[in-house]
Amino acid sequence: MTRNWWKEQIIYQIYPRSFYDSNGDGIGDLNGITLKLDYLKFLGIDIIWLSPHFDSPNYDNGYDIRNYKMVMKEFGTMEDFDNLLYETHKRNMKLVIDLVVNHTSDEHDWFLQSKSSSSNKFRDYYIWKKKNGNIPPNNYTSFFGGSAWEKDENTNEYYLHYFSKKQPDLNWENVKVRNEVYKIMKFWLDKGIDGFRMDVIPFISKHQDFNDLSSSELKNSEKIYASGPRLHEYLKEMNIKVLSNYDVVSIGEAFGISHNSMLKMTDEREKELNLAFIFDIIRIGRKNWIQNNWNLQDLKKMFDFQSNTTDFNWPTVFLNNHDNPRSVSKFGNDIKYRIKSAKLLAMLVLTQKGTPVLYQGEEIGMTNHKFDSINQFDDLEVLGNLSKALKSGLSKEDYLYNLNISSRDHSRTTMQWNDKIQGGFSFENKNWFLANPNFKTINVENNKKNPNSILNFYKKLISFRKASKDLVYGEYKDLDPKHKKVFIYKRDKLNNSYLIILNMSDSSLTYNFNNLTEYSLKISNRESKINYCSKKIKLLPWDALLFKK
Repeated sequence: MTRNWWKEQIIYQIYPRSFYDSNGDGIGDLNGITLKLDYLKFLGIDIIWLSPHFDSPNYDNGYDIRNYKMVMKEFGTMEDFDNLLYETHKRNMKLVIDLVVNHTSDEHDWFLQSKSSSSNKFRDYYIWKKKNGNIPPNNYTSFFGGSAWEKDENTNEYYLHYFSKKQPDLNWENVKVRNEVYKIMKFWLDKGIDGFRMDVIPFISKHQDFNDLSSSELKNSEKIYASGPRLHEYLKEMNIKVLSNYDVVSIGEAFGISHNSMLKMTDEREKELNLAFIFDIIRIGRKNWIQNNWNLQDLKKMFDFQSNTTDFNWPTVFLNNHDNPRSVSKFGNDIKYRIKSAKLLAMLVLTQKGTPVLYQGEEIGMTNHKFDSINQFDDLEVLGNLSKALKSGLSKEDYLYNLNISSRDHSRTTMQWNDKIQGGFSFENKNWFLANPNFKTINVENNKKNPNSILNFYKKLISFRKASKDLVYGEYKDLDPKHKKVFIYKRDKLNNSYLIILNMSDSSLTYNFNNLTEYSLKISNRESKINYCSKKIKLLPWDALLFKK
């Protein structure tokens, strides 16, 4: 296994709109991120991943890009970006940006030209089909509800959009499109950025027959959309023409992709991408907008699945991002044991095999927000799927109940810096979205003051991981995959062995483990004394223990 800088470092995702507002307009911005770089350095962050900052009408919070070489006005200017990049590098940190090239905004110049006439030279930059009688070309559905086809009255044809109708899909079959994407990548790489996180990258290759999907395929359409025949060809071409010429990290959002395809995508011998984000772990128990109960045994299987890959693959480890609810509200107990369970989840992420990816607010144990009505949500997916939810038999009340568990808007409430107005997100009483009312107690300032806080626990674990290369590169083994409450695993490399014991429950219990006295306890989230002997250990609710032999 080769060693790489991106295997040994910690990634921290920033959702710019919700991070820090530097000018008092209620919207987070690039200068706000720059002002908080010292905080990220204090925490031990190495790589900042910036969610889209490009010029956009902002219909889908920046994932609808109007101009790839401009900064969204609400976020600042290109000079502000250049300064952010400079100050990041000055602190020996790296900056990774989003690459959203499955689709553009319908306000992008390419699309405006494409839809102007059937003969325009940009027509085949996008995917256009004639209507099938009075219905769309096929039964593809959009992730945001309804058909994945939108009729253009001017040319009397339909264009494809896997997401919103304001996000038309690019036609990667057209070599001109691919070369335009490579030019965009080079533009940012030549500025000095350190890599890309590639949004829904498996979707860029389309099945060219565009046949109707079966009812079972429609239920899992992302798997069909992610199985295009030329995906790996395109990624290899991207690597040859762009990525191989820079010392950067490339991360694919592997939404919908098969295990084998993911392994091929990240196999260092294939020369495609370095890393992939797979969602099996964070979406455990979830079906569409409904979050069902999950069990620890299934969670363990998923960690085993991602960790026990070949010597030529390297996983990522994360429990939070901008598209999912807060991890402490899903995997922990955000009421009675919020602090302990948040620390346990920190240990889980930072001691697994793979590059850890944290999301803003995770390090202070931010929780889901309680929404009182559907109208409070900002996410266009919520309203887009309302009719579908009602047709499935859910009431509006049921839909709201499930959204309060599973909505991605929970992760988009603004960062909680202190107990002042808007949680310190803005110095004015303005907020583009919502601040969780619990910012009065859950905030960075309070966490910094308390040596036993969640924040300082993250800081300690990050420091320990960086000093323990064998923990980074060690092999992973689940020691008790069938236990319903305890997650216990080893990380072995050369002469060092690490043992991690996590009681992921509200119950106290005694766990039997031979030869525990061969290990010394290095980090724990428990403030009281830990009793153990050579054959057993007494575990309190949400205990997280890291031993070393």
